[in-house]
Amino acid sequence: MQLQIAFDAADPHALARFWAAALGYEIEDHTAVVDGLLAAGRITEAETVADGDRRAFRDVATCRGPGPRIFIARVPEPKTAKNRVHLDLQVGPDAAPAEVARLVALGAAVLWTTSDRGPVTTTLRDPEGNEFCVS
Repeated sequence: MQLQIAFDAADPHALARFWAAALGYEIEDHTAVVDGLLAAGRITEAETVADGDRRAFRDVATCRGPGPRIFIARVPEPKTAKNRVHLDLQVGPDAAPAEVARLVALGAAVLWTTSDRGPVTTTLRDPEGNEFCVS
């Protein structure tokens, strides 16, 4: 069994770039799959985008690293409520302030910081508004 974490997004490619940078992951290259599906007539050019020198699915982006794969799909509706599930990036109390600053520089926004349940935890939101924590 493999674990994959799925996100909804308005711009899956931008969000995949954020999470790849945040987690030290690599964007998956779907060029060969997309080209094969195009050649077989199973998808159209309108269902693809150019991502640098790669061809990608328009509505899906993924990134992979040492942890779970991140799968991001385009949805038409915006995020409207608090996440019921979120990522916790546990880097340790000494590294947390620098990690929060790095993530903010990548496009995250700090929502709040708390220590009411033990270690200092900062809750942030990614560029699409999904909450995640750093402690």
